[in-house]
Formats: sequence, C-alpha cells, structure tokens
Amino acid sequence: MNDPYRQAAEALKHLQPAVAVTGAGISVESGIPHFRGQGGIWDKYPPEEYATIEAWNDYPDKVWAFWMELMETLWDCEPNPAHYALAELEQMGLLQGVITQNVDNLHQQAGSKSVIEYHGNARYLVADKFGHRILLDPEIHSGDTAPRSFDGTPMKPDIVFFGEPIPSEAVVGAARLAEGCKAMVVVGTSAQVYPAAGMPVLAHQNGAFIIEANVEQTDFTRTITHAFLEGPAGTTLPKLVETIKAL
Repeated sequence: MNDPYRQAAEALKHLQPAVAVTGAGISVESGIPHFRGQGGIWDKYPPEEYATIEAWNDYPDKVWAFWMELMETLWDCEPNPAHYALAELEQMGLLQGVITQNVDNLHQQAGSKSVIEYHGNARYLVADKFGHRILLDPEIHSGDTAPRSFDGTPMKPDIVFFGEPIPSEAVVGAARLAEGCKAMVVVGTSAQVYPAAGMPVLAHQNGAFIIEANVEQTDFTRTITHAFLEGPAGTTLPKLVETIKAL
C-alpha cells in the first residue's frame, strides 16, 4: 500500500516550488471556532447581519460589537503545531509561501515570512478612506462603538466582508504562486469558499502534485488530491515534516 506521507514528502522534496493553501481547519486546534456549519459563528450571528459590507456601512457599531466579541477569542490564541510545521517547511526551503483564507495572523506568529492573506488580517484596522492600516489595540479600540478616524468615519476591521472584492494584490499574488508551483499543500479547507478554493484547482490544472491535510474528505479529495493526510493538521503536518527529514 502506498504511504501518503512518503508520497507527500517525496513530492515536497523533489517537486519545487511548493506552496500551501490554508483554511479555517488549521486554526481550530488553536481555539478559533469554525464560521460555517453546525455550531459555527454564523449560526449565532447571521452573516447578512454582521459580516456584509452593507451591514458595516449601515450599522458599524452593531458589527463592531460583534467583532470585538470575536476578537476576545482571537487575541488569546496561539499558533499550533500545524502553523509551526508550515513555517519550518519554509525555513527548509521547501515552501515558497502560504495562501490563507484565515484572518487570525497565526501563520506570521509561527514564523512564516511569505503569507498572502486572501481575506485580510483581523489584527489591523483600516484607518481612513485612503486605506491606511493601523494595528488594532484592544486597550484603545475596545468598546461597543467603532473607533472613528480623524474625519469621523468608522475605522473598519481590515478584513474582507461579504460583498467586498478580494484585494487585487492577494488575487494576483495567489494566482502567480498557484500557477507556478509543482506541489501544493492544502490544509483545513472545506473546498467551498471561492475564489480561494480555486487555487488548488488552478495548481492541479498546471500539473502540480496536490497534498491535502484534512480531518475528512472534501471535493478536492475526490477530484484533484494525490496524497491525502487524514486527521488534525496539528498531527499530520508535523508528521509530514519528520517524514521529509527521514528521507
């Protein structure tokens, strides 16, 4: 029987460059809850009320109060072994970069240097109409009303709300990595959130070897995945790193 870890390790060692695509599943072990599915955040807070750009424009203080409640969870979270494993692969010269759907900044905290954030970064605010960013300080910016910039407009969390376009630099950068890679590690994504979910498909169309690390099979598993590493990413990705080292 073929060992998927051996297959994945051989691919990462010999098929370069390689990139990773990560979804919410990689951060669950850090204590960050799922947004989708039963018991997810959107069950309690319907996204049409709390996560669209229209909701923000019409009711910024209501959306801000929700966001601050969520940030109380995010601030205390730390990277888990899966984040550190991807950072180590980058340090080993085997991972060109990470394309992430997450807004939790945990890849950077774990040491990853090349991170494309498809949906923004929750630790920053857009401070004015020109798009200048500042670090969100929970001691300064906490409260039930959104902080205001110098011109009186609410400072928006630097994330992509529903109804907003993905930042062009993220779209272009992610597509460039996906088109040019020879191997891709797909971690903790449901394969349902587009356009980020299109990156593994794009890589596969260009001949890349697809490694998927997930707790359960997805549409990717059945269509484009070459090596499936089943289980929590905090277990599977460190095992993959150790398998590479043992080659």
